[in-house]
Parts: sequence; structure tokens; C-alpha cells
Amino acid sequence: MISRRNIRVKVMQTLYSLSSTHAAEDGVNRRIGDDILNDKLARALDLFSISVLYTLRVAEYAETDAQNRSSRYLVTKDDLNVSTKIAHNEFVLDLLSNKSFNDRIKDYKLERFIDEELVKKIYHLLTKTNEYQQYIVSAEREKGKEKGIIEFIWSKLILENEDLQSHFMDELPGWEDDGDMIKMLIDNFFKSSSKPNFQSLISDEKREYAHSLLQTVLDKEAYCMSLIHPKLKNWDTERVALIDILLLRMGVCELLYFPTIPTKVTINEYIEVAKTYSTQQSAQFINGVLDNILKDLEKEKKINKQERTSKS
Repeated sequence: MISRRNIRVKVMQTLYSLSSTHAAEDGVNRRIGDDILNDKLARALDLFSISVLYTLRVAEYAETDAQNRSSRYLVTKDDLNVSTKIAHNEFVLDLLSNKSFNDRIKDYKLERFIDEELVKKIYHLLTKTNEYQQYIVSAEREKGKEKGIIEFIWSKLILENEDLQSHFMDELPGWEDDGDMIKMLIDNFFKSSSKPNFQSLISDEKREYAHSLLQTVLDKEAYCMSLIHPKLKNWDTERVALIDILLLRMGVCELLYFPTIPTKVTINEYIEVAKTYSTQQSAQFINGVLDNILKDLEKEKKINKQERTSKS
């Protein structure tokens, strides 16, 4: 489920961490880098799982609400007729029976990140929506509608809930860095018809690409910088953001050492990453420098690309 762009971001963050820890002085970049990258990929998986868990807990709260209202001292007719349909939502039950999901929640103790008061508030907001009212009055359980109401909880009541987003920022390690990526992963999750593996959001091929990109950038630093520095003459080099330099190094490595990735894809991808993670001028800067380097490399016949023979 993690895209190559997500991987590029994780590698960039890993390189940034390495630069701040001065790992190069100890001569252990490769091992530390691999450990940091694996940790960042695992953390993203935790955030994804927690986001899904929050959504399910809102749906499940219908049972709790029904029990609480039926046990009141003065019970009204409405208290005895609370719909619990959404708690038995087929999409929810399918996820709750997913072994990889349950193992992830249990093994990494992710329940501790669930704030029950926020779950309760979101559930009560849900019950006031037209979407929910239409859902509970329908006697049918159409597959699309079962998934649709759960997606509605996530996209409209969780993502747009300022209290919950603030809670995520404060309590979920890495949400500030990975929030946008998790939103995209959840969006793809609802669009997909396949069952996700909550123990690994990354294929073996993409994991290999991630570590290969990281190690290549580390190993080829001197050569890549020899190509980059001459292209900085029209820029104030002292003010060039570290992230931009890292993205340039990554981009040059992809141009030279990853033959199945088209040059246009490489440049466009790093422009997009720069837009999100660096300064306002970074996208133009990355585009200009990588394009100039590419032209030189093509003249020297150092670019050798080939068609990919397997899916990413």
C-alpha cells in the first residue's frame, strides 16, 4: 500500500536523521540508516493501524451507547430503541476478524492510543448526520453502503475533527511528519477491494528499493555532490535547505543507478516531495538542478534506462 513516493519521503527523513546524529563520523551509516528506515516504516504502519482502529471504535460504540441508555434510572422509549446496526457493520466485522490487524493491535499495544471520550464524541456527532440516519433505517446490508458509512466516519468526522487531529498531533509519535501519508493510505484502503496485511504495508520489492536507495545515496555522496555543486552557482549555497540537498542526492542516484525508473518520473516525484516537505522555492530549485544534471549525464551517455519487467 505504501507508494514509491512514500518510500522516498521515508528515505529522505532517514537521511535527515543521519545528518543530525553525525553517524558518518562513526563509520556506521549503513547499519544505523537501515535501522532508522525500518523504524520509520514500522511507525507508519502503527499510525495506519491506529487510524483504522479509531474508525472501528466509533462504529462499535453504538453497542455501548445502547447499553448505557437502557440502564438509565428513567428510561425513555428512545433509550430502548438505540440502533446498533453500525456496530455489526459487515465491513467492521471483517476487519475485526482480520488476524494481521488484531495481532498488530495486540503486539504493539495500540489500544493505548485510543481516547474513549473522543470516540464517544465522534459517535454522537455521527448519530446526528443524515448519512447515519439513512444508514440505520435501511434494512439491507449492501457491501458498498457498509463500507461507505465507515469511510464517512473517517473522512468527515475524524479528519475534520479539530479535537481529534490535535490529539493525534500530541499523542501519536510521528503524526506531524506522516499525517498526510497516512491520510492517503487510508484513502487507498477504502478504495481497495483487497484485504490489507497490517503486519506489512510494503512489498518485498518496495522494501528492497527503499534500502537500496538509502544505501546508494550514502555510498555515492561524494560523486553526487560533485555533480550538484557546479549547478548551485546561481543559488545562495549557504541558504540551500538541507532537505533540498538530500532530495537532489536522491534524485541523482535514481537517475544514475535505478535503471527501471524513468528520468521524468524521478524528477517529477522529487518536485512533489519538495512541495510538501521543503520551502516554497524548493520545487523550482529541485526541478532546475536535476534537469541540468540530467542533460549533462545524457550528453555523457551515463543514463541507461530499461523497461520494468515486474510490478511495483
